[in-house]
Amino acid sequence: MNIKGYFKKIQNKSNNKKSKSKLDDKRDAPKEGLKASILANEMEANIKTTLNFGDKNKDPHEYLKRYIQEPEYKDWFKRNFPNRTIYEAVGLTAMDYLEVKRSIDNESERGSEVHTKLKNTKKESSFKPIVKEDPKINFNDFIDERMLVSHNAFGDKEMKIKIVEVSDEIAPLVTKFGDRVKVNKVLVTIKHLKTQKVEEAEFDIEAIERELMEKRHYTSTNRWVPTEEIKNGYVTNTRHTVLITDAASLDYIIF
Repeated sequence: MNIKGYFKKIQNKSNNKKSKSKLDDKRDAPKEGLKASILANEMEANIKTTLNFGDKNKDPHEYLKRYIQEPEYKDWFKRNFPNRTIYEAVGLTAMDYLEVKRSIDNESERGSEVHTKLKNTKKESSFKPIVKEDPKINFNDFIDERMLVSHNAFGDKEMKIKIVEVSDEIAPLVTKFGDRVKVNKVLVTIKHLKTQKVEEAEFDIEAIERELMEKRHYTSTNRWVPTEEIKNGYVTNTRHTVLITDAASLDYIIF
């Protein structure tokens, strides 16, 4: 058996395979290089088309602000670049987007606070007090008319009593009963509610008291009136009965 010849055949076959593999690599190399260049061109074209809407000299953060604040701009970007985020398109990161959004939210909150403060100050400045600086009647001097009017048992008559004359006598037991005045004459006004008729007459209740004592030997009139129950010259309704008791007993007043 020729061993040397056998080894030569094997070497020739291996050399032929290596030469073929080298030729194949040389043939495939242009194809791979072509694929890589095509892919790079596509990526570059994609980036160019993505960044085509922006101005390179402009701050990319401004595009983020427009995207957040302007709904129309946001819709336009999504229609034209559906596979891109706004921060990627302008060369920024998601953290940049979040920082811009946070700053815009803080500005809007501060703006709303300022707006509410301005509204409150406007309301305060536009407030006009109802009471004038120098009112004609002080609130402490205000008298409720209902305090001065009394009604009869049937509720169809009203009466007011105005003091016309008081006595000079000094009130006894001031420490016990307080300041009081003794009434001599009054002006009685009676209004008929059904007919709106008004009757008015002056009564000397001091003289009526003496007359009743002479005729019937008694009197129930108490002419001493506390000063706090006299309002603007009129007697409050709690004292009406005790002032006109004698006049009513002698039928001078029918009420």
